[in-house]
Amino acid sequence: MRTSEVAAQAHVNTQTLRYYERRGLLPEPARTQSGYRAYTPDAVRVVRFVKRAQQLGFTLDDIEALLHLSDGGPDSCDEARTMARIRIADLQQRIEELANMRDALARLVDTCDQPRAERDCPILQDIETVAATTNSAAEE
Repeated sequence: MRTSEVAAQAHVNTQTLRYYERRGLLPEPARTQSGYRAYTPDAVRVVRFVKRAQQLGFTLDDIEALLHLSDGGPDSCDEARTMARIRIADLQQRIEELANMRDALARLVDTCDQPRAERDCPILQDIETVAATTNSAAEE
């Protein structure tokens, strides 16, 4: 299969295929006599595997390990489950961090209800205060 065919069937662009090759996620294809890349039909499955794993939040390093595990066996399932549990914990931490950011920003927005003549923007003040404090702490 040519690069454009694999890309179309896997719903990615051709640069993605080349990137996956460089990362070692996708085996480098053979070359035709005219120099075109010639992928096996399995290339589409591999790219779809990578994209689905990304949708589930796995990093490309994780996905490389998952591709090796996909060759099978009961031990592979145990290892994949462990990786998934670690990913769930990471995602939960990110969710909590994002919720904290949302709540802090909502509190700042709520303070914007003061009369315009009697206030400076609390959002900009907060950002400036933290930036000045962080900068001073970094210099020490």
